[in-house]
Amino acid sequence: MLKLRNYGPLCPRLSSNRPMQDVHTEGDSVDFRGRIIPDMETKWLEDFVSLSETRSFSQSAKLRHVTQPAFSRRIQALEAWAGVDLVDRSSYPMCLTEAGRTLHAQAIDMLQALHTTKAMLRGHASNSEGLVEFAAPHTLALTFFPGWLAGLQHQFGEIRSRLTALNVHDAVLRLLEGGCDFLVAYHHPSQPLQLDPDRFDMVVLGHEVLAPFSKVNDVGKPLFALPASAQKSAPYLAYASGAYLGRVVDFLLGDINTSIHLNRVYETDMAESLKMMALEGHGISFLPMSAVQKELREKKLAQVRLANGPFLEVTMEIRVYRDKPQSTPPTNEKADLLWRHLSERA
Repeated sequence: MLKLRNYGPLCPRLSSNRPMQDVHTEGDSVDFRGRIIPDMETKWLEDFVSLSETRSFSQSAKLRHVTQPAFSRRIQALEAWAGVDLVDRSSYPMCLTEAGRTLHAQAIDMLQALHTTKAMLRGHASNSEGLVEFAAPHTLALTFFPGWLAGLQHQFGEIRSRLTALNVHDAVLRLLEGGCDFLVAYHHPSQPLQLDPDRFDMVVLGHEVLAPFSKVNDVGKPLFALPASAQKSAPYLAYASGAYLGRVVDFLLGDINTSIHLNRVYETDMAESLKMMALEGHGISFLPMSAVQKELREKKLAQVRLANGPFLEVTMEIRVYRDKPQSTPPTNEKADLLWRHLSERA
């Protein structure tokens, strides 16, 4: 996610106002010249701050998880709302106009104020219920969280909690937008979440091993072997493009010197779905070790290793993050006490 930094003064060049773009939604107002003035959306400010930091439409579009044309339209909509050009598109790299530099400083303050207010309002509901809210990717929600919470309650005491399971991107957004007290997520150096340490606290809860598994054959050996061959590749049950665990697997496969010849025959975002496909004998899948403990004990799955070589596996950290409290006392006292407990044990 975007980390706000101060790059100093941006390009001072000015540019003349353009006619407002026809980028609007129902409920937009019209000025005295009959031009559409779209209602402001906070995501436009977030887009604009990102663009101010990267100075690249394509890079900011990637960070904001939208297409570049859609990102450009949102910046145009913000300019239509402001009534002035905010970006000087004639320079390279792009820079802000004088009006854009003014809005950049104000946008950071506005977004931080909105975030703090939302956290305070959510804190009223959480405090009244004594509720601690977690967000986590689906895999961790199914494999790690139940056992971890049980152990935590044994040490800390009863915790009234709510868990929202999401994909990694949406789980991070939940924390960024103040929609949860804690984010539980994987971390690997090749795929950092890029959460600003000046804003977010972090504690390492444990480690997870990601490795390839296959259904076993009649003699208890993996049904499929690696590295396979170009003539007979191994069926590969893969994570969908963009999935966090899929990117970690890509790093692992790119870091070895042996061609292992995998044939992608199935893909999904869900590790649990990949496990079920592997159990039915459809191919090899890279799965978190904690997700297959029962199947390993029952000898239904086996870890696949390279012939005459080491196991293919990568270790990830399991981390918990929180937004540093913006008020004293904190808006959710129960969550603050729990964080102190986690920090002390870490």
